[in-house]
Amino acid sequence: MAALRWGLGAAGLGRALRPGGRHGVSSDEGTVRRLWRRGGSSSARACEQEPRKDWGHAELLEVLEARERQLQERHPEGPEEDVAVLGGRWAQKVASERHLVRWQQQQQQEQEPVCLLSSAARLRLRPRLQDQALSQGLARLVEEPAGPWEEQLEYLLRRAPQRQAAGAQGPERATQRPKGNALQQRLLGFLECCQLSGHQALAHHVLESQHSRFRQPPLITLPMYNIVLRGWARKGSFRELLYVFYMLRDSGLTPDLASYAAVLQCLGRLDRGAGSVRRCLKQMEQDGLQLQDLFSQPALEDRERQAILSAVRKALPDFRPLPPPQAPLGRCSAQLLADFYAGDQPAHYPRLHLSQNALHKLFQEQLRVEMATIVQVPSVDRSPEDTPQLHRARNMLNALRQQWEEALLQGLREAKVVQAQMASEGNPSVYPHLCLLSEDELVQLLLQRLHALSPHGDSLLSVAQELGMRVFTRFTVQRQQLSRRVQELEQRYHSYLRLLAADGKVKQPQLPRQFWESLGPSEPWPEQPWPVSVLVQLGKVLAEVLVQAVHMPHHLISPGGAARSVPVLYHAYAFRSFRQIGVLKPHPAFVELLEVAAERTLTFDANQVPMRCPPLPWLSPHMGGYLLSTTKLMRSVETTTQHQHLLAACAPGELHGALDTLTQLGNCAWRVNGPVLDLVLALFQDQGCPKLGVPAPVPRAPHACFPRLPPGTPPAHKAKLRSELARALKLAREQHGLRADALYRLSVAQHLRDHTFWLPHNMDFRGRTYPCPPHFNHLGSDLARALLQFAQGRPLGARGLDWLKIHLVNLTGLKKRESLRGRLAFADTILDLVLDSADRPMKGQKWWMEAEEPWQTLACCMEIASALRSPDPAAYVSHFPVHQDGSCNGLQHYAALGRDAVGGAAVNLVPAELPQDVYSEVAAQVEVLRKRDAERGLQVAQKLEGFISRKVVKQTVMTVVYGVTRYGGRLQIEKRLRELEAFPQESVWEASHYLACKVFSSLQEMFCSSRAIQNWLTQAATLISRSGSPVQWVTPLGVPVIQPYHVDSKIMVTGGMQTLTISSSGDMSQKPNTMKQKNGFPPNFIHSLDSSHMMLTALHCYRKGLNFVSVHDCFWTHAADVEVMNEVCREQFVRLHSQPILRDLAAFLQRRFCSEPWTDCKPTQIGQRAKLQRILQAVPETGSLDLEQVKRSTYFFS
Repeated sequence: MAALRWGLGAAGLGRALRPGGRHGVSSDEGTVRRLWRRGGSSSARACEQEPRKDWGHAELLEVLEARERQLQERHPEGPEEDVAVLGGRWAQKVASERHLVRWQQQQQQEQEPVCLLSSAARLRLRPRLQDQALSQGLARLVEEPAGPWEEQLEYLLRRAPQRQAAGAQGPERATQRPKGNALQQRLLGFLECCQLSGHQALAHHVLESQHSRFRQPPLITLPMYNIVLRGWARKGSFRELLYVFYMLRDSGLTPDLASYAAVLQCLGRLDRGAGSVRRCLKQMEQDGLQLQDLFSQPALEDRERQAILSAVRKALPDFRPLPPPQAPLGRCSAQLLADFYAGDQPAHYPRLHLSQNALHKLFQEQLRVEMATIVQVPSVDRSPEDTPQLHRARNMLNALRQQWEEALLQGLREAKVVQAQMASEGNPSVYPHLCLLSEDELVQLLLQRLHALSPHGDSLLSVAQELGMRVFTRFTVQRQQLSRRVQELEQRYHSYLRLLAADGKVKQPQLPRQFWESLGPSEPWPEQPWPVSVLVQLGKVLAEVLVQAVHMPHHLISPGGAARSVPVLYHAYAFRSFRQIGVLKPHPAFVELLEVAAERTLTFDANQVPMRCPPLPWLSPHMGGYLLSTTKLMRSVETTTQHQHLLAACAPGELHGALDTLTQLGNCAWRVNGPVLDLVLALFQDQGCPKLGVPAPVPRAPHACFPRLPPGTPPAHKAKLRSELARALKLAREQHGLRADALYRLSVAQHLRDHTFWLPHNMDFRGRTYPCPPHFNHLGSDLARALLQFAQGRPLGARGLDWLKIHLVNLTGLKKRESLRGRLAFADTILDLVLDSADRPMKGQKWWMEAEEPWQTLACCMEIASALRSPDPAAYVSHFPVHQDGSCNGLQHYAALGRDAVGGAAVNLVPAELPQDVYSEVAAQVEVLRKRDAERGLQVAQKLEGFISRKVVKQTVMTVVYGVTRYGGRLQIEKRLRELEAFPQESVWEASHYLACKVFSSLQEMFCSSRAIQNWLTQAATLISRSGSPVQWVTPLGVPVIQPYHVDSKIMVTGGMQTLTISSSGDMSQKPNTMKQKNGFPPNFIHSLDSSHMMLTALHCYRKGLNFVSVHDCFWTHAADVEVMNEVCREQFVRLHSQPILRDLAAFLQRRFCSEPWTDCKPTQIGQRAKLQRILQAVPETGSLDLEQVKRSTYFFS
């Protein structure tokens, strides 16, 4: 990758790679062998150093001791602490292994001081109880090994005084203990991972330790006890299971279905008599729990169900569990979708152009990719010259990697010792998480992250979170491989292809979700990602291993220097956006080595690239999209959980509109526009072209070092140098980021050339849809969009070529105020330029380069040229997507809500001969105001003469409807004015302030009802957030929305090289941020309306057989289908706004925030609630706009 790689001290690498110099690692074996000594320099604050040990012997000893405990369970007549009573080869083997481990420890201690976790340390299983009666009873029971252990079951299962677990408290309680909530997440994650990694005794030990540390309110919740209960039940360990029940009783919690399931499973595995089972079932009935419900728990595995059934049938021989009830499909209650799901209208759902066999092969290919969890893509960067220096650099890098693998293996083992020691002290650690994957897999994961590190460094927090998430993803995929899920998925998907494939046959047309559900109940989706605090803690441990283990020879920096090693990574602190953060920076010599070696492979996660087969249909908030990789229906930052809770609480069927829309968008097949990609690659591999959006190669910048200043240097001069240094580094980072972004996009595009691929979609909290793959999709820049075509073509038909020409003119931005006929006529007059651009894009007149969207213009020129040169243009099969844009769509929704006739006319809600351009109208009105002020002698108005244009005001007009403030509008206008070379730059601030005020006043005059609605929404949000609740509403299609703006809370991940602070602002347990809640409500509400309009349009276009995708308020389809799409778009907008949207919103807010009894409110809350009710009852009045006119408005979307 010819990215920006530079730094101080890297010059020595060039000398090391010259033919006459040292030949790297292979020619200096002594140096390389000494490279890994722990005496090397450290790149960060020193941490406690752990010695090396034979990890294999330690694990064997752990297994032997587990066997020792198992034998003790079967021979309870002796004390737990006495191993000798076992006798035989097991005791001899344990003693032998202990002796070997002690000898190895002594050998290590002779070399350096160590602090190892003693593998012989016994984990505590017998609980320490707070209740004295329980404690004494347990002591008597332990003293009588042959005592009534099973008889204690009935006593322990009796209903204890109910206490709600800390984790189940409401938001009010949770608000008081955000720190406890983080501790609960860590403990819960630790216990779950212990079960997954087979460390049951360790989970019990930590649970007992936390239980004995009596807290008020308690930290341990019922699910935590149930996790450990289930683990012992799987092993058939009855005594340890009763130990947990003693703790459960001691905590005052009431057993639930999961608790009883663990007891019955254990009894079934031990093949105990009917008496114990009968007592358990009797107590379960007294607790109001149904036996049939126990078998319907989705978390139970088949073997667990069989063990439970075996126990139950000892007491109830004729018992037969009912088949698991199929989840109710439900019906969508959204009135706008009633006709769509009624099924009384003919449906012509589109099919793909590929056969079932072809699609099944693509499924197998995608399955292999996701099981590997990564995709390696050849880089499209310029290939280096094949020189001896290149080969020496690559050989050196390969030799170093081999050494790094050994060092990382040793570092991981030492990290496990530290984390195991922490767990043995009763504290949750990431030890079980480190055991989920093999050490070799973790090493490869760390090496991949090392090579992906930016030359300028990445924040330690982002590196840690990414590493933790990669461990989770890889482990989740492996779990699915070991289960039956992959096989069942393959069988179900093969049947699903009958609906999608060109040669598939189904009885009747169905939506993909409906067809998938008709195939039977689906397997539960894998567990959701671990809490972000756990991910960061795990990733930080791995990052520290990487920093401490990876070194390189010093002679790479200074040939002829000392034979010692230097760290490859350094932990340092840097300022980013006025904040000091910890960063991991690669050594400049390592960066230089990567640049010289020029390895041409990029590694991506499997869920970062488009899919090779159609995505899974969305069935629920956690099922859909990628085959094995976990995908959220509603994207959010990792610390935000409120959206997931809202979605989970939705009744079946409420989300059908959103689920089916996302499935439809993801089922659109794509291909790469090869001719455009070839041109872009030629520019990218040469010198680039920033004007066309192709970043130039980043030159190797000299190290911007701070020069030595003579004594007495004025502070102002020092400040100037610091400012120049910061500006140079910022520019270098931006250039590197742009180049890397283009490299990823073009490399993925080249990788997918000549292939069909799909883009799975999800949505944000407002319902706006986005493709999941981040690097290559249609939401990108002009360049990214030009690289994409529909994989399935359609003949142009009678009007398709005309729409291609109109679309071409739209892309140029030349005839925005012309009619469609005028644009078509203009296109015919420039056909020579169009054909010249298509035939000689880089050597002809280059007309396309002057367009607003140059690459899309060029792609359209090529499509028009191909159509014109075909024997029959009407029969020409076009793959080109044609766009139809809304006219300032946010203002269109505001005007429709307020029935604003004047504002509606300005944004094309009423028919007109020519399209109305609100940006030009605002600019014209501002110019009128400017002239008036200039005549009065206002200097800033006089300076602005001739500089007020559509471009200057467009961004502010576009974003004012989405909540931009006057300050933000002034910054936008300032940026536009600075682009005007003729404008006096010393007056930019004053002129931007003046223009921002004029733009806001002009909009208020043109859209008076829109401003009234915006103020009404703002006032309601202010009072709601002041009452302590975030603003919530439901979109017209039934998608629940909650604003994720809360006062930041900090989650601290301590220890190691740096304490990491995770900012969390999206949790319901935190106080709402009133400022963000009130400023965000108007734009977010409008966004939820434009997403509803898009979903309605998408679903009805799908029913008519159209290929449809969207970029928010920009709708795409084939040229032949533009007129049908426009008709559907207008109809659905009218249907949407024919609903009493504002009155429905007011009614929902009253039910949600004003329905609690007044007696439960404080005096201040009573006043705020009364004021909120008055505001919600005063819904803004509407105007006289007739919405039916929208159906005849040609330029509504054009």
